[in-house]
Amino acid sequence: MRRLALTALMTLAIAAAAFPLVTRAQSEGAPPASKELFDELAARDAELFAALFDRCDADHLATMVTADFEFFHDKHGQTANSREQFIGGIRQMCEGQKAGTNYRARRELVPGTLEVYVLNNYGAVQFGEHRFYKLTRGKPEELVETGKFVDLWKKEEDGVWRLARVISYDHRLTR
Repeated sequence: MRRLALTALMTLAIAAAAFPLVTRAQSEGAPPASKELFDELAARDAELFAALFDRCDADHLATMVTADFEFFHDKHGQTANSREQFIGGIRQMCEGQKAGTNYRARRELVPGTLEVYVLNNYGAVQFGEHRFYKLTRGKPEELVETGKFVDLWKKEEDGVWRLARVISYDHRLTR
Protein backbone atom coordinates (compact mmCIF):
# COMPACT_ATOMS: atom_id res chain seq x y z
CA MET A 1 0.00 0.00 0.00
CA ARG A 2 2.83 2.35 0.92
CA ARG A 3 4.59 1.54 -2.40
CA LEU A 4 1.35 2.32 -4.32
CA ALA A 5 0.99 5.66 -2.53
CA LEU A 6 4.64 6.53 -3.25
CA THR A 7 4.20 5.62 -6.94
CA ALA A 8 1.04 7.74 -7.17
CA LEU A 9 2.81 10.65 -5.48
CA MET A 10 5.78 10.41 -7.88
CA THR A 11 3.44 10.26 -10.89
CA LEU A 12 1.62 13.35 -9.64
CA ALA A 13 4.92 15.19 -9.10
CA ILE A 14 6.13 14.35 -12.63
CA ALA A 15 2.81 15.45 -14.12
CA ALA A 16 2.91 18.70 -12.15
CA ALA A 17 6.46 19.40 -13.34
CA ALA A 18 5.54 18.70 -16.97
CA PHE A 19 2.28 20.69 -16.92
CA PRO A 20 3.89 24.12 -17.51
CA LEU A 21 5.82 22.74 -20.50
CA VAL A 22 2.72 21.18 -22.03
CA THR A 23 0.50 24.22 -21.48
CA ARG A 24 3.17 26.58 -22.83
CA ALA A 25 3.56 24.42 -25.96
CA GLN A 26 -0.21 24.31 -26.40
CA SER A 27 -0.62 28.07 -25.94
CA GLU A 28 2.29 28.92 -28.26
CA GLY A 29 1.27 26.38 -30.89
CA ALA A 30 2.50 26.50 -34.44
CA PRO A 31 2.31 29.88 -36.09
CA PRO A 32 -0.84 30.34 -38.13
CA ALA A 33 -0.53 30.25 -41.89
CA SER A 34 -0.01 33.80 -43.08
CA LYS A 35 -1.98 35.17 -46.01
CA GLU A 36 1.27 35.04 -48.00
CA LEU A 37 1.78 31.35 -47.23
CA PHE A 38 -1.87 30.55 -47.95
CA ASP A 39 -1.65 32.37 -51.29
CA GLU A 40 1.69 30.75 -52.18
CA LEU A 41 0.40 27.22 -51.54
CA ALA A 42 -2.90 27.97 -53.28
CA ALA A 43 -0.84 29.01 -56.30
CA ARG A 44 1.27 25.82 -56.05
CA ASP A 45 -1.95 23.78 -55.90
CA ALA A 46 -3.28 25.53 -59.04
CA GLU A 47 0.08 25.09 -60.80
CA LEU A 48 0.14 21.39 -59.93
CA PHE A 49 -3.31 20.68 -61.35
CA ALA A 50 -2.71 22.85 -64.42
CA ALA A 51 0.40 20.79 -65.19
CA LEU A 52 -1.49 17.56 -64.49
CA PHE A 53 -4.79 18.12 -66.30
CA ASP A 54 -4.49 21.20 -68.54
CA ARG A 55 -1.07 20.50 -70.05
CA CYS A 56 -0.29 16.89 -69.10
CA ASP A 57 3.24 18.11 -68.37
CA ALA A 58 4.96 15.27 -66.49
CA ASP A 59 8.35 16.98 -66.65
CA HIS A 60 7.05 20.05 -64.81
CA LEU A 61 5.21 17.86 -62.29
CA ALA A 62 8.49 16.10 -61.53
CA THR A 63 9.93 19.43 -60.34
CA MET A 64 6.96 19.98 -58.02
CA VAL A 65 7.15 16.79 -55.93
CA THR A 66 9.76 15.44 -53.52
CA ALA A 67 11.93 12.44 -54.43
CA ASP A 68 10.16 10.38 -51.73
CA PHE A 69 6.68 11.52 -52.83
CA GLU A 70 3.77 9.29 -51.77
CA PHE A 71 0.17 9.28 -52.99
CA PHE A 72 -2.71 7.51 -51.25
CA HIS A 73 -6.17 7.23 -52.81
CA ASP A 74 -9.29 5.89 -51.13
CA LYS A 75 -10.25 3.82 -54.18
CA HIS A 76 -6.82 2.64 -55.31
CA GLY A 77 -4.67 2.51 -52.16
CA GLN A 78 -1.09 3.67 -52.36
CA THR A 79 -0.62 4.63 -55.99
CA ALA A 80 2.90 6.06 -55.73
CA ASN A 81 5.79 5.68 -53.32
CA SER A 82 8.33 7.81 -55.19
CA ARG A 83 8.58 10.69 -57.64
CA GLU A 84 9.56 8.23 -60.38
CA GLN A 85 6.54 6.01 -59.82
CA PHE A 86 4.16 8.98 -59.74
CA ILE A 87 5.60 10.58 -62.87
CA GLY A 88 5.57 7.22 -64.67
CA GLY A 89 1.85 6.90 -63.94
CA ILE A 90 1.22 10.44 -65.18
CA ARG A 91 3.11 9.72 -68.41
CA GLN A 92 0.91 6.64 -68.95
CA MET A 93 -2.24 8.70 -68.30
CA CYS A 94 -1.11 11.32 -70.81
CA GLU A 95 -0.28 8.69 -73.43
CA GLY A 96 -3.75 7.20 -72.90
CA GLN A 97 -5.29 10.61 -73.51
CA LYS A 98 -3.33 11.01 -76.74
CA ALA A 99 -4.41 7.53 -77.84
CA GLY A 100 -8.04 8.22 -76.92
CA THR A 101 -8.25 5.46 -74.27
CA ASN A 102 -8.34 7.95 -71.35
CA TYR A 103 -10.48 11.04 -71.29
CA ARG A 104 -9.14 14.46 -70.38
CA ALA A 105 -10.32 15.93 -67.11
CA ARG A 106 -10.58 19.27 -65.42
CA ARG A 107 -10.17 19.76 -61.68
CA GLU A 108 -12.00 22.54 -59.88
CA LEU A 109 -11.17 23.55 -56.32
CA VAL A 110 -14.42 24.09 -54.40
CA PRO A 111 -14.36 27.78 -53.41
CA GLY A 112 -13.90 28.43 -49.71
CA THR A 113 -12.69 24.92 -48.82
CA LEU A 114 -8.93 25.41 -48.97
CA GLU A 115 -7.18 25.50 -45.58
CA VAL A 116 -3.46 25.75 -44.81
CA TYR A 117 -1.68 25.03 -41.52
CA VAL A 118 2.01 25.44 -40.72
CA LEU A 119 4.02 22.38 -39.71
CA ASN A 120 7.04 23.79 -37.90
CA ASN A 121 10.46 22.69 -39.12
CA TYR A 122 8.95 20.95 -42.14
CA GLY A 123 6.39 22.84 -44.21
CA ALA A 124 2.61 22.99 -44.26
CA VAL A 125 -0.49 20.88 -44.63
CA GLN A 126 -3.26 21.85 -47.01
CA PHE A 127 -6.86 20.58 -46.97
CA GLY A 128 -9.64 21.10 -49.47
CA GLU A 129 -12.41 19.74 -51.62
CA HIS A 130 -12.47 19.47 -55.38
CA ARG A 131 -14.62 18.44 -58.32
CA PHE A 132 -13.57 16.58 -61.44
CA TYR A 133 -15.10 17.09 -64.86
CA LYS A 134 -14.87 14.86 -67.93
CA LEU A 135 -13.89 16.79 -71.05
CA THR A 136 -15.09 15.38 -74.33
CA ARG A 137 -14.47 17.28 -77.57
CA GLY A 138 -17.71 18.71 -78.96
CA LYS A 139 -19.70 18.03 -75.76
CA PRO A 140 -20.36 20.04 -72.61
CA GLU A 141 -18.08 19.14 -69.72
CA GLU A 142 -19.57 16.60 -67.32
CA LEU A 143 -19.14 16.61 -63.54
CA VAL A 144 -18.13 13.03 -62.75
CA GLU A 145 -16.69 13.02 -59.23
CA THR A 146 -16.11 15.02 -56.07
CA GLY A 147 -13.49 14.39 -53.42
CA LYS A 148 -11.36 15.75 -50.62
CA PHE A 149 -7.61 15.99 -50.23
CA VAL A 150 -4.85 16.45 -47.70
CA ASP A 151 -1.56 17.66 -49.18
CA LEU A 152 1.68 17.78 -47.23
CA TRP A 153 3.98 20.44 -48.66
CA LYS A 154 7.67 20.48 -47.76
CA LYS A 155 9.79 23.63 -47.88
CA GLU A 156 13.00 22.22 -49.26
CA GLU A 157 16.54 23.51 -48.72
CA ASP A 158 16.42 25.41 -52.01
CA GLY A 159 13.41 27.37 -50.66
CA VAL A 160 10.95 25.72 -53.05
CA TRP A 161 7.68 24.22 -51.82
CA ARG A 162 7.36 20.65 -53.10
CA LEU A 163 4.52 18.25 -52.57
CA ALA A 164 5.60 15.33 -50.37
CA ARG A 165 2.40 13.42 -49.55
CA VAL A 166 -1.15 13.33 -50.85
CA ILE A 167 -4.17 11.66 -49.31
CA SER A 168 -7.09 11.81 -51.70
CA TYR A 169 -10.33 10.54 -50.17
CA ASP A 170 -14.12 10.66 -49.96
CA HIS A 171 -14.51 10.37 -53.72
CA ARG A 172 -18.12 10.27 -54.80
CA LEU A 173 -19.40 9.66 -58.29
CA THR A 174 -21.97 12.16 -59.45
CA ARG A 175 -23.54 10.10 -62.23
